[in-house]
Amino acid sequence: MADVPEDIGCNNLECIKKDECKRNLIAREGRAREVKTFSGTPQKGCGKFLPINA
Repeated sequence: MADVPEDIGCNNLECIKKDECKRNLIAREGRAREVKTFSGTPQKGCGKFLPINA
């Protein structure tokens, strides 16, 4: 799995970890240089998760 830079945001609103993820936060705040949708679901987070307090 390729590494994804920390300034790539995520707009996935179904992901179970969206409220804990730095990628979702920077996308919502407009600070991401690029926004993607990663593979999180209501049952699991994706492999690109970054904790907000990291």
